[in-house]
Amino acid sequence: MSRLVIPISGIGVVAPGAIGVGAFRNLLLSGTTAIRVVDRFNTEGLSAHSAALVRDFNAKEFIAPMKMRRMNSLSRFAAAAARLALRDAGIEKLNPAAGVALGTSFGPVQTSVDYMQEYVEKGAALAPPQLFAESVANAPGSHIAIENDLRGFNVTVTQRESSMLAAAMYGASQIAKGAAPAALIGGVEEVNEMIFSVLDRLGALGDQSRPFDRRRNGMIIGEGSAIFVIGNGAGKRYADISGFGMARDTTATVSDWGQDEQSVVSAMRAAIDDAAIRVEDVDAIYASANSTQKADRLEYRAIQSLFGASLPVVATKGYFGEYAGGGALQFAAAVLAIHDQTLHASSGFERGDDEMLIDVNRATRPAALRHVLVNSVSAGGGIVCAVVSRP
Repeated sequence: MSRLVIPISGIGVVAPGAIGVGAFRNLLLSGTTAIRVVDRFNTEGLSAHSAALVRDFNAKEFIAPMKMRRMNSLSRFAAAAARLALRDAGIEKLNPAAGVALGTSFGPVQTSVDYMQEYVEKGAALAPPQLFAESVANAPGSHIAIENDLRGFNVTVTQRESSMLAAAMYGASQIAKGAAPAALIGGVEEVNEMIFSVLDRLGALGDQSRPFDRRRNGMIIGEGSAIFVIGNGAGKRYADISGFGMARDTTATVSDWGQDEQSVVSAMRAAIDDAAIRVEDVDAIYASANSTQKADRLEYRAIQSLFGASLPVVATKGYFGEYAGGGALQFAAAVLAIHDQTLHASSGFERGDDEMLIDVNRATRPAALRHVLVNSVSAGGGIVCAVVSRP
């Protein structure tokens, strides 16, 4: 069986507590969460009051002022991360035939709210057209293509927590079959009052992010973007994307997780098979765990079923929350783990459920990593897994 090898040669990060891949690496190594009390909007009357917000981000450092005026926060995050990714790869421009594939869980909800307010207050004739143009989920990907003169495929995927990995799978498949020489792939998300309030009223938000921990009582949401240069051999080579797997948990409802751990096992095994490796060749898992009761239980049962209890598992969403870049920051952490040969600590974890046997990694430490499995398990039943490998 031949193995898919799509090199990752650049990483751009706009994250809570970190602008740039170097700052993001330091955040992970510090073991310190970027989750703070929300000060962007009023959370009075809600149960949750914390989120992982991007602060100290100056979009003018990456985007020309006249172009920036046409972008909302979501597009600014993504365009800046794309610029950082190209700089990190040491590339001024990609081949114009390169493509763009982005994931986003919710897209530009705040822009849609702003546009509708303007529409209601001023009427259709006076509603700002730039808001309408930015109210669609594929606006960030379009800006990235325009800014970098990329004329290949341009795809945006909205699949909740699995959005980024689903987009990455599309981008990698296009390169593998020769439809494009390279691509910018990644994810982007923003925290806004509408989404925060809805999730709070649904009871989805907790008081602290504790992935896999027995005290977990709900997710903390986050924002930001991570963009990756793939398929271009220039510059450094962080890791290779070597396999993908997909599955669906048919027991899940539209807005919640199910209980069919074998569907997660199926996706993990498919990614491993696609990478042309064995289960025992996987050296670590970067987990989807987000501090909710059902999602974490579903995933750890699946991991136990396929791998037993010996494989180290890293839960990163205690650092930067759920939805942060549609899973892109979790993927960035896994890529850095391969490149740096370092396992990161699982922020927020102390003790798991009595039935949980997996080895949740508690401290940052050196590790010999050949292949790392990245899981993404979505509310609604979508599951995407990927294998990243040492070049």
